This record gives sequence, structure tokens and C-alpha cells, in this order.
Amino acid sequence: MDEIDIGGIPVPDRGPLFLTVLAIHVAAGLTCATCGAAAALSRKGAARHRRFGRIYLWALGVVFASMSVMSVIRRNHNAHLFVIGAAAFALAMVGYLSRRRRPYLHIAGLGGSYAALLTGFYVDKGPHLPGRDRLPAWTYWVLPSLIGLPVIARAIGRRQPAEGVTSC
Repeated sequence: MDEIDIGGIPVPDRGPLFLTVLAIHVAAGLTCATCGAAAALSRKGAARHRRFGRIYLWALGVVFASMSVMSVIRRNHNAHLFVIGAAAFALAMVGYLSRRRRPYLHIAGLGGSYAALLTGFYVDKGPHLPGRDRLPAWTYWVLPSLIGLPVIARAIGRRQPAEGVTSC
């Protein structure tokens, strides 16, 4: 398979459509990473939290759509990334749709989505990142969740149910 090197990271050269979709995918992924962190770190219910959360969700939709196109083009190499992306998008939708009635599910869904997003990135590009090339392959699959799950659990534990709202 032909590859091109971009900043020390090998990228498959599957033609102009693939590279165009990849550029969109990378931009949307960076948007997800920054806006997801900004939403998580901002006060819950504040305009900033909602704004960054909406941007995260829309950008994740673009990540999922672009990843789907790239997975069709490279179906033999990207099937596992498609599954991770589908899980991230599904978790985000569950989290978004439960934001008012089930705040714990909102936190778990969107937090799990963020962990899945990072898992997909590390599984695909982790071995090519400086310093991470020495880690065993399994760490790319589990580290985002090992770090994310305690953070999600803490956020759920700190969440006080609103009056009249039953927790799940």
C-alpha cells in the first residue's frame, strides 16, 4: 500500500477523495477533542457548556461521517475503527438525548463518547506518536477508558439530582 508521510505519521495514499475526507476528519477530530474537553471543564448548565457540547456533537457527526467514507475506501484496514466510531457516536447521541431527564446517563454517554473518540485516535495513530511508540499495543485500546472511567464516575458522584427528577 502506498503511504505518504505527514509530520512523521504515515498516512495511506488512497487518492484525492480519501485525502480530502481525511483532512475534514482531522479538523473535525481536533474540534471534538478541544470542545469536548471545554464542555467537560465548564460549569454544567452554563451557556459555555451547552455551546461547546453542541459543537462537540456536530463535529463528532462529521468525524463519524468522514470515518464511514474512509472505512468504505479502506474496508480491510478500518473495520475496527468504524466500530469504535459508531460506538462513540451512539454514546454521544444517548448522552445528548438524556441531558434533561437522566443527567447521569448524559454524563456517562458523552464521557464514554469522548473516551471512545480518543481510543480510536490512539489505536490508529498511537504507535506513530513520539514516546508512545514504546507502549504495548493493548494500551492504546484501554488507556482512554482507564483514565476516563474514574473521571466519569467522579462527575456522576458529584452530580446532585434536581428536585423532582429521578436518577437512573
